[in-house]
Amino acid sequence: MILKQFSLEGKVAIVTGCSTGLGQGMTVGLAEAGADIVGVDYVEADETKALVEKLGRSYLGIKANLLTTEPIDSIIDAVVKKYGKVDILINNAGIIRREDAIDFTEKDWDDVMSINIKTLFFFSQRVAKQFIKQGTGGKIINIASMLSFQGGIRVPSYTASKSAVMGITKALANEWAQYNININAIAPGYMATNNTAALRADVDRNKAILDRITANRWGDPKDVAGPAVFLASEAANYINGYTVAVDGGWLAR
Repeated sequence: MILKQFSLEGKVAIVTGCSTGLGQGMTVGLAEAGADIVGVDYVEADETKALVEKLGRSYLGIKANLLTTEPIDSIIDAVVKKYGKVDILINNAGIIRREDAIDFTEKDWDDVMSINIKTLFFFSQRVAKQFIKQGTGGKIINIASMLSFQGGIRVPSYTASKSAVMGITKALANEWAQYNININAIAPGYMATNNTAALRADVDRNKAILDRITANRWGDPKDVAGPAVFLASEAANYINGYTVAVDGGWLAR
């Protein structure tokens, strides 16, 4: 039956940036599909843990600051020690800094690029090595953005990093498909999360954004859960190197 191909029963999924927003929404979606969860965040993710365990799934929480690549090896070691394997990685952790490009600082550039693309690449590399060691293949899902396609306003480092996410997703798919590794990306549109609180509070910007979204609403973290489950499942075995826009029709306008 086709629905069995969407099941994640028996799978172990790592989700970075799992405590709130899109990360929490995708984490819960994977758990609902049957996966056990390793949640990684720089803060305790007690609410996410409770939601996963309420679904009867196992949850391993790891507190780590992914502004550097230093924690990656220890995270994978902890996952393999507890579960014996890794099947899915969702690279969701990321930050945004807003300032006019003319005044943008080097620190804001470096911080955003470090977590949004450098850590994403080396986390993917480390998990891919584990997939190859296991001989099982696996799924990697990167979180891109509408600004992987567009320039944006007042977010130069975020735009650069998310454009790089779409590019590296293609590059890694080219190299790792031979190992039965599928690596794809999801590009969320304007979502009601912590990152967009300032935009939603700005009456003029909020109206301008909603006027372009065909669905006439901000996205919800649950809107990204379904695509994440699909790309993590056997149903997406022949999809590789692609970035799926989940944007309420923003790019269609």
